[in-house]
Amino acid sequence: MEWLRLILGSAFLLVGIVFFAIQLYGIFRLDYALNRMHAAAMGDTLGLAFSMLGLMIFSGLNFNTFKMIIVVVLLWNASPVSSHLLARLEVMTNSKLENHLKVYYKLKDLEDEPEQGSGDDSTTDQKGQTK
Repeated sequence: MEWLRLILGSAFLLVGIVFFAIQLYGIFRLDYALNRMHAAAMGDTLGLAFSMLGLMIFSGLNFNTFKMIIVVVLLWNASPVSSHLLARLEVMTNSKLENHLKVYYKLKDLEDEPEQGSGDDSTTDQKGQTK
């Protein structure tokens, strides 16, 4: 039974460390602030959850495990909320936001264009019936 706990706990700690490494790579390599914040938030929630789960398996069922569960729950609630608030602040105050959203504006322009020549000459009355 101890070997199983050792293997499972080590596996979860290793997965948590991998998520933290991906988080660091995303923070330092991504160009735009919102992309970096997304990488940081995902690394915090997933990396912390897997690492703490590994530590809970190592610790066994005791009061320390309960405290680690509380820490994970609090951080899972706090990290997305703070990331969302920081992202809204970035969007509201960034004067160069259009440079990062060129693709979004192109798609929006395509959606706003009216259809030309649908080929259907039928008309509808006020009740939605075709004449």
